[in-house]
Amino acid sequence: MKHHEILGPGERPALGYWIPLSFQHVFAMFGATILVPIITGLDPASALFTAGTGTLLYIVLTGAKVPAFLGSSFAFIPAIGAISGAYGPAYALGGAVAAGVFYCIVGLIIKFAGTGWLDAALPPVVIGSVIVVIGLNLAPVAMGMAMNRTLPDGSSEYSLALLSIALVTLGVTVAANIFLRGFFSTIPILIGLVSGYVFTLLMGLYFPAYALIDFTVVRDAPWFGFPRFTVPAFGFVPALTFVIVSLATICEHLGDTLVTSKVVGRDFYRDPGLHRTLAGDGLATAWAAFWGGPPNTTYGENIGVMAITRVYSVWVIGGAAVAAVVLSFFRKFGALIQTIPAPVMGGVSMLLFGIIASSGLRTIVDNGVDYKDKRNLTISSVVFVIGIGGGRLAFSLTQDVRFELAGVALATVVGILLNLIFPKSRATVEAE
Repeated sequence: MKHHEILGPGERPALGYWIPLSFQHVFAMFGATILVPIITGLDPASALFTAGTGTLLYIVLTGAKVPAFLGSSFAFIPAIGAISGAYGPAYALGGAVAAGVFYCIVGLIIKFAGTGWLDAALPPVVIGSVIVVIGLNLAPVAMGMAMNRTLPDGSSEYSLALLSIALVTLGVTVAANIFLRGFFSTIPILIGLVSGYVFTLLMGLYFPAYALIDFTVVRDAPWFGFPRFTVPAFGFVPALTFVIVSLATICEHLGDTLVTSKVVGRDFYRDPGLHRTLAGDGLATAWAAFWGGPPNTTYGENIGVMAITRVYSVWVIGGAAVAAVVLSFFRKFGALIQTIPAPVMGGVSMLLFGIIASSGLRTIVDNGVDYKDKRNLTISSVVFVIGIGGGRLAFSLTQDVRFELAGVALATVVGILLNLIFPKSRATVEAE
């Protein structure tokens, strides 16, 4: 097995292991998946349903070779808000369908053009740097959840109490990951989440001012219910807006697939092929929109879970997808997961997102990237600053259509361009 994996992509665990391994992924993706519809006015239950079914669709289209969970995409939030405000939510969903179809068109082009060009466009210095950016770009999110309390006016302030919860969660997760053996060594995230949750309950019991868990939402939630499905509507401007945004998310897809490949130790660009992963992502996005859910994307949180546990089983990811579908109808359990405090999720994310960045460093080290070469040093330096510093390239094409490339997507594009433009040193050519 590669990278000392415990379970490879095609291996199925015993049922007693399978269920907790899958729910570990459910906990990792849940918060972000329901946050996007909450922000954009869509139905969280529909988002859960389409995340689960979209992941199952992705697994089928990639031949059950790529362990990736697809959840709500944050990149489309501005487009959903703008189109919903101007035309209505149904037209935003129609735009998401167009973006999904565009993914498939790009995948078809790659299928016939091949992936040889990727070796020239994405050498280890670019791949590793982008992966580091993906991880560190999420770092402020983790720290914000870990130590900032939201005030009634919408602002936030630092809280030592919240940070203590995050650190307890992080400490237990790290200890479980390093010191536990056997089955328990494969579920450190779940152990950390439960421990942080219990610690938060105890803190609220002895210090009522820090009671962060409110079970009212669980009590008021019905036991069962159907997601609120919305039928998409189609228009030229909404479709064009989402297609333009998808240029950035396709770049993110390239980066996420690279991260997953490095974590698992398989080349998913070639097997099952980038055209299949893009088509899977695109069809999952179009499928989600047809059922009233936000566009989907592969989740870094779940990649981090795999990196920590070394369980890369597609069966485990599929189990998490089925659980997400069930939770979309089983409202009380979904409400219970919503009560997980932000600092608990922040404590776990401090490790998850750091693992992703470390995978990028491993890519650079394993491939012997020479930073004495000014070319490599320059490429990494620019990619780091643009990606982590929040670089944005934005302009209006028309009064209603705005193009924006930012963060990881912009850093990926710039890294590719610099690599193609800068001449290679003699030492680099000889090494290749």
